[in-house]
Amino acid sequence: MKHILLILALMAQPVPALAHKVIVGVFAAGEAIEGELGFSNGDMAAGQEVVVYGPEGQELGRTVTDTDGFFLFTPTQPIAHRFKANLGAGHVADVTMPADDVATILGMTPGVAVPAAVPQAESATLRTALSDAERAAIAAAVRDEIRPLRREIAAYREKNDLQTILGGIGYVLGLFGIGFYIAARKKLSA
Repeated sequence: MKHILLILALMAQPVPALAHKVIVGVFAAGEAIEGELGFSNGDMAAGQEVVVYGPEGQELGRTVTDTDGFFLFTPTQPIAHRFKANLGAGHVADVTMPADDVATILGMTPGVAVPAAVPQAESATLRTALSDAERAAIAAAVRDEIRPLRREIAAYREKNDLQTILGGIGYVLGLFGIGFYIAARKKLSA
């Protein structure tokens, strides 16, 4: 009887919740910064407001995710951009794109400050021989091809991490241990 009560008590213990993590990432997309916002279970944060901050905490702008959880933000300064979104229930997305990466998007040399007197149009002529329409078409095609891959990688990492695998093995070994314990007790009492 003690054994049955022990087993029932162990089974009644709380089980860890199968939570999901926030997935957030930013990357260069032509002349803009594209980001992805969602959860590791595959749910994307559609219609979510994302606030963009500078390195001193000043707000640089806001953007909203589309139905697939993607957002675009066009930088105007070669400074670090921090993207934050509150997804509710304690889920906060926070990711930063370094100043060097933003400078590259703006067509500037990373680590070199551009004087304020240089107009934006002059720095744009240094970029490439491709027209803006061609660059946008190429960037859009690459983004569309890469999106599903990023989602699959994030989902794979979440589902198959080492901790989950070892936890499953430990759970099975624990059940075998309980079974052997009960069998040994029965054999001793017989």
